[in-house]
Amino acid sequence: MPEWFIYAALSAVFAALTAIFAKLGVKDIDSDFATFIRTIVVILMLVLLLSVAKKWQPLSSLSPKNWLFLILSGMATGLSWLMYFKAMQAGKVYQVALVDKFSVVLAIILAVIFLGERLNLKEILAVCLIVSGVFLLIFK
Repeated sequence: MPEWFIYAALSAVFAALTAIFAKLGVKDIDSDFATFIRTIVVILMLVLLLSVAKKWQPLSSLSPKNWLFLILSGMATGLSWLMYFKAMQAGKVYQVALVDKFSVVLAIILAVIFLGERLNLKEILAVCLIVSGVFLLIFK
C-alpha cells in the first residue's frame, strides 16, 4: 500500500471525527469562537509535534514563493474552517460533510487547470460519482 494512501486514509478518519466533534462542540456557542478554540488546539499540537520530532526550520529557509502560497493556504484554511463550523451549527453532519467533500472535486479541477495534472477514466468516473452524490443531497 502506498505511503500517501495511508496518510490520506488517516486524514479521512480524522476528518470524520472532526465532523462529529465539531457538531457537538458548536452547540450553544458562537461558531467563530469555536473555530478560534480549534485553531489554538491545532497550533499547540503542531508546536508539540515539531518539537518532539525536531523538525523546526529557520524561517529564513522559506522562499518568497513559499511564504506567498503558505499564507494564501492559511487564509483559505481559516475561511474554510469558519464556514464549516457555521454549516455544522445550521445543518446535519451528513449534509455538511458531503457538501464539504465537494472540495475534492474542486481541488481536482483546479489541479488539472493550474498544475497540469491529468486524470484517467477511472478517476473521472470517481469525480462524477462525488458530484452526483452532492446533487442527490441538494435536490431531494
